Amino acid sequence: MPPTRPLHCLTLSLLLLPPLLLFSYLFTSFPALPNPVHIHHSLASLPKSAKTWEIYGEEYFEGGGYVKGVWGRTRYWLLGPPHGKKVVLIHGLSIPAIIWKDVAPALAKKGLRVLVYDLYGRGYSDAPQTTYDAALYTTQLALLMQHLRWDRASVVGVSMGGAIAASFTASFPHLVDDNVVLIASAGLMKTSDISRTAKFMSAPIVQTLAASVPFRKYLQHLSNSSSSVVAEAIPIEPHVADSGEDKQVPLDIKKKKDDPITEIVRLQSALLPGYNAALSSSLRDGPIRGQKASFESEGFVGKRVLILHGTQDPTVPPRYASLIRAALPPSTRVDARVVMIPGGLHDITISHASDVVREVGGWLRV
Repeated sequence: MPPTRPLHCLTLSLLLLPPLLLFSYLFTSFPALPNPVHIHHSLASLPKSAKTWEIYGEEYFEGGGYVKGVWGRTRYWLLGPPHGKKVVLIHGLSIPAIIWKDVAPALAKKGLRVLVYDLYGRGYSDAPQTTYDAALYTTQLALLMQHLRWDRASVVGVSMGGAIAASFTASFPHLVDDNVVLIASAGLMKTSDISRTAKFMSAPIVQTLAASVPFRKYLQHLSNSSSSVVAEAIPIEPHVADSGEDKQVPLDIKKKKDDPITEIVRLQSALLPGYNAALSSSLRDGPIRGQKASFESEGFVGKRVLILHGTQDPTVPPRYASLIRAALPPSTRVDARVVMIPGGLHDITISHASDVVREVGGWLRV
């Protein structure tokens, strides 16, 4: 009887060889080339008949310009004397640079060279289809400063903009001058601070449905209706905690449905295909939460930190002002100053603009 062992070995080899070759191919082949980042248009693409041009035009501030990068265009404005002390104002989650409408010109009149700009996905800046995390926002500002040939500047951020300012200081301390100002700053918020509605609306599957053509046409139809109708359909500040009290609504929305700040948010939501996705990703992945390491970083060593917060802020509770100060490096914490604005809600750059200008101007020594 012939030996069967060689035959068994040959059979086993024939059985194992195909899957081994397939396994080797799958795990050693090069991946496909990445697709280019899809860029959604900004307010600049809307027809001149759109109400957005009337409320928040492309030349809303003086000295406007664009810088183009891999994630699309960033809209910026430069106010004040060219040789004045440089300061960057960073807006928050949903309202573009119009949030600085009373603060930026007043600081410019004090002799500061003021840079305001729209974050990606808001206003006149494009909306890349990507993750809106701290890295995206800090890189956007770093590239903008490089374009302007600004070596250093003081940074001022409101709400999520405060968290961006903190992340920027931690990531690029050499680009930050001596001063950091955090206004109603996010960054340390807990998941429990975000409303159930916001969590639901920011879910990927909900955003996929919201980006569908029928839903977008519905929102566009509402945008052509009265502002009160649009106000009922589109939430203005999706990160506000649930509450039945009127005072818990930012910007006193129930009384300001015709307010331009409120309306520009709703029009962006209705007319810009990338806006809602940018807000949702910012809630899930952005610097609203998880920035304790940024506040604690060595980037804050040697910086003077001013923290402004409204005593009645329902969006970022006032307790976070002292928590942010406590998170700073010990040498920075000693000289950091916390200023509470009596009666201030989350919109103190609008409702208490003169107080903000006085405190920021004094802190920047102008």
